[in-house]
Amino acid sequence: MTVATSSTGQSPQQPEPAHTGKRPVVETRSIDYVPLAERHGKVWHLFPVWFAGDAHLATVATGAIGVALGGNLIWTAIAIVLGNALGTFFMAFHSTQGPQLGLPQMVQSRPQFGFVGALLVWIVALVTYIGYTAFNQVLVGSTMEHLAGTPVGVSYIAYAAIAIVLAIVGYDFIHRASRWLTYLMTAGLIVFSVGVLVAAPFSADQLDLGAFSLAPFLIQLFHAAVYQLSWSIYVSDYSRYLPPTVGVRSSFWWTYLGAGFGGTWMMLVGAVAAGLFPKLGLVEQIIHAGDTVFPGLGVTLLLMSVAPLITIGTLNFYGGSLTLLSSVDSVKRIPLTLTSRIVTLLVLGVASTALAFSSSDDFLTTFGHFLIVLGMLFTPWTAVNLIDFYVVRRGHYSIREIFNPEGIYGRWNWRGLTAYGVGFVAMLPFAVIGDLHGPLAHWVRGADVTMLVGLAVSAVLYLVLCRSLDLDAERAVVEAADADLDSSLHP
Repeated sequence: MTVATSSTGQSPQQPEPAHTGKRPVVETRSIDYVPLAERHGKVWHLFPVWFAGDAHLATVATGAIGVALGGNLIWTAIAIVLGNALGTFFMAFHSTQGPQLGLPQMVQSRPQFGFVGALLVWIVALVTYIGYTAFNQVLVGSTMEHLAGTPVGVSYIAYAAIAIVLAIVGYDFIHRASRWLTYLMTAGLIVFSVGVLVAAPFSADQLDLGAFSLAPFLIQLFHAAVYQLSWSIYVSDYSRYLPPTVGVRSSFWWTYLGAGFGGTWMMLVGAVAAGLFPKLGLVEQIIHAGDTVFPGLGVTLLLMSVAPLITIGTLNFYGGSLTLLSSVDSVKRIPLTLTSRIVTLLVLGVASTALAFSSSDDFLTTFGHFLIVLGMLFTPWTAVNLIDFYVVRRGHYSIREIFNPEGIYGRWNWRGLTAYGVGFVAMLPFAVIGDLHGPLAHWVRGADVTMLVGLAVSAVLYLVLCRSLDLDAERAVVEAADADLDSSLHP
């Protein structure tokens, strides 16, 4: 497949700053196109972004779900590995779109859903950003209360304030911080992993391959897969400054390996801690598991897994800001300035902090239900977006037309909206959300397989509906619209 690097553009409403050859400390761009002259970075930088993005306490909590539901350690570990391999596969393909288009992830939904129709998936994305940030605030709050007696409210507010400031600094800082966190977490995880394999008193039941239970296995597998799939709404945000010459294959693999290793490793930490100390809470499980290696490692491991939560909070606020700007831009054209980005960051900070203050004590259960809902909402979007990019349009887009409400992609794209809606409805009979079971969920003994159903139905239906597209005529418009794009930006 050849991705058209000429099909790039910028928001027509923002004047292009003069290129000085020196990047500003504070990022000035938001949802507008990144010109080729401003592209920078190395493709391997994607590995630490997504390794560090997964190497934190929320990922540990996801890995504890299977054991909490009655599965043993060995089968939970297998489910974690398979689930990460599955979910990261789709997520990493989104990463390759950034260098080719030079746009944030969610803006790329306009060709599939329409200039206004994309609001559907953007609202879902905003809920995701706010929800994940609130969960992270709760985790930080409970950890700091346990370790230092800090009131949770103080931690909630401080977490949001720090992450918002870092999100204002923007893209380049996120990449640099992720590299340092990756080095730190890799060292700590190696010490814990080697030590726990030598010193931990695993019971025979926890390692018994004959003690297979289908429901906890499938639930853990698809929770891990959905957790990784939920990164799909972020991914191009952190690859869009890379030059298109990095290629699809390299950007896919550096993203896949970073997220795959980071997610799997941290979830395994959660599974091991829960398997060793099933009656304790998450924070106590991590401390006790670390202390089985040597005294003091537990607190160190806990603090190390909390530190990347600041970075992931930055990612959530940064991506949420871009999505909120995209949503507002679809209703009312606004200047895409640093000021507007700061305003959206503050709005998101208030929303997530309010949600954190209203959260319940039953964190792990609520978090599991949240992941299920996310999977159902984002699975059809992933299918439609990837099929459109790799199979239907094959990377041929006009970004000038993406920012044109009267352009070739229209205000409402019935094909994408129909495929999304039908795919979502097809998942409902198989859904399992707490005590709510769809009528067909008993076929898999209560496990949630909606991800597979939604991917298949939405992808196939979108392919069928796109057979009536006149792609030759559309590509002629694309080439004409963006023919002089980069040459017109910089004299």
